[in-house]
Amino acid sequence: MGHLLGYARVSTGDQDAALQQDALKAAGCYRIFTDTASGSLESRPELTKVLDQLRPGDTLVVWRLDRLGRSIRHLIDQLADLQARGIGFRSLQEAIDTTSSGGRLVFHVFAALAEFERDLIRERTNAGLQAARARGRVGGRPPLLTKDKLRTARRMYEQKDMTVEKIGEVLGVSRTTVYRALRREPVPAAARRRSTATQKTVR
Repeated sequence: MGHLLGYARVSTGDQDAALQQDALKAAGCYRIFTDTASGSLESRPELTKVLDQLRPGDTLVVWRLDRLGRSIRHLIDQLADLQARGIGFRSLQEAIDTTSSGGRLVFHVFAALAEFERDLIRERTNAGLQAARARGRVGGRPPLLTKDKLRTARRMYEQKDMTVEKIGEVLGVSRTTVYRALRREPVPAAARRRSTATQKTVR
């Protein structure tokens, strides 16, 4: 028979983990790992330890679902990984136990909801891209050169006082970006006339 390993987490240093730890001990956990995390919850060394020590047939026990997952999707990913490793999961507050038939059913419902959420996000993203294209814009990063900067680059380039590399340094972009922008942006008619007049004068 496998072991029950408990995991507790408190959000800030001034919160007391005793409530969770007492509940996990009462549930039969022979060892409890406790993280004190804040904000993003990205760094949870004790969770990493308990996940590493769990073996097939063992069960991970938490006081409440939100102690394990940062979001529904993250929770489902964690549970799916445990299931693939042959490890059970129990949440005391929600009375969920994936080693039972009822608990497995709840897990499948969660997984279906996570997939539903992914589909909704995909649909909203595609709809947003289509609307942007209809308005003449496409997705992606905004241009590095704004219209004002582009006009400045054009003016500096026409004056022939600076190299394209120097223009890029002044505007905070690469030489390649300046070249591409100047190629895409047609030279205004007035500028073409000035350039032609200058060439005739030189001759």
